[in-house]
Amino acid sequence: MSLEAAAAPENRILTVEQLNMQIRSLIEGQIGIVWIQAEISNFKPHTSGHFYFSLKDSKSQISAVMFRGHNSKLKFKPHDGLEVIARGRITVYEPRGSYQVAVESMEPVGAGALQKQFEQLKEKLKLEGLFDSSRKKAIPAHPQKVAIVTSPTGAAIQDILNIMNRRAKAVEVIVVPTIVQGAAAAPQIAEAFVKAERINPDVIIIGRGGGSIEDMWCFNDEKLARLIAASKIPVISAVGHEIDFTICDFVADLRAPTPSAAAELVAKSSAEIVQKLTQLDRSLAFSMKKRMEMMKQSVLHLSKRLTDPKKKLQDLMLRSDDLFNRLENAMAVNINHLKKDVQILQSRLVSPKQVISSLKLNLDKKNMRLQNLMNSNLQNKKSRIQNMMALLDSLSPMKVVDRGFSITKSHGKLLKSISQVKAKDIIEVQVNDGIIEAEVIKSTHLKS
Repeated sequence: MSLEAAAAPENRILTVEQLNMQIRSLIEGQIGIVWIQAEISNFKPHTSGHFYFSLKDSKSQISAVMFRGHNSKLKFKPHDGLEVIARGRITVYEPRGSYQVAVESMEPVGAGALQKQFEQLKEKLKLEGLFDSSRKKAIPAHPQKVAIVTSPTGAAIQDILNIMNRRAKAVEVIVVPTIVQGAAAAPQIAEAFVKAERINPDVIIIGRGGGSIEDMWCFNDEKLARLIAASKIPVISAVGHEIDFTICDFVADLRAPTPSAAAELVAKSSAEIVQKLTQLDRSLAFSMKKRMEMMKQSVLHLSKRLTDPKKKLQDLMLRSDDLFNRLENAMAVNINHLKKDVQILQSRLVSPKQVISSLKLNLDKKNMRLQNLMNSNLQNKKSRIQNMMALLDSLSPMKVVDRGFSITKSHGKLLKSISQVKAKDIIEVQVNDGIIEAEVIKSTHLKS
């Protein structure tokens, strides 16, 4: 479909959504897959796992996205400023009306692409501590069983077997075959390494002969590196020549410059071993001779210090008698001291009868004091009560009556005012010797 054919008639009104849908259909239908060489900028990895960035050159830029399913296959970490060749499709994001490249694959540009991947993986594993010398295991000095992970047809394995046969025929050598070059090599090497661990050798040699960086790239595989780092069996990496370095070299417990050098490290020469044993034999004989001389001198010195056992026994008997006599004397002196202490304590003792008599006398005195105090207190209370009764009696209304006065009540209430009664009310008049009932005839106010 051409742009002219898809164009809307002038009299047709489109929504924004319809317009973006038409643009998307045109762009995605006609452009399709594109290859772009550009520089990455504004790189942002999203929490969803997708990568969002821009691809730019000196004059233009375009937005790009690489979804998680595609970016998980990358062998390098994208970053700003990295020049890449990207393969993808032009798409339109309708809600914003923007177009972008949906990148499906991407590789760094130039001869340094593999080297960049190498450096990125090296830095990642280094930060995790896989290269630390503290975690590397010692290679056994005289291994009895050696496993070799390499190609069974390469020159490297022949060199290793020749050296092992010449220098250490008694060592058991087990070849775990694998391919060591090509895209499928890395997983096969990892599988062979696991098989070598199951054999439980004293040491594992992994490697191959020299070649280009592409040839040896399978030894830069992250999974293989982690297997080597996690192995409980000491591992020697022997990949390429002395100037060649791979990730395996850094994670292995020991790096040999060549496969032949690895064989020499684990296969000590028989002549060297015999020479070492001879030296040890001479050293042992000399040490034993010197030790015997020293022991002989020690025995001679101790023999001079020896005494007659009978004389020693007599001395001990005399010593025992002396100690026994000293013990008897000490016990006698101690008993005399104790007797004197008992006598002193007896003289200080008071008889129970005297104690009881003294306590009884003291009790009688206290009883007498208590009786006197009680009598005195009782007399004081009695006098106080009499004084208070006299005072109370002096304040009694009856005393007033005795002197010629009377007390008048009406209906049981004391009369204080003529307003409390009226004519013909019955009142009670209490005099000294009785009560008089009277009727009120008249009440008169006193003039003030």
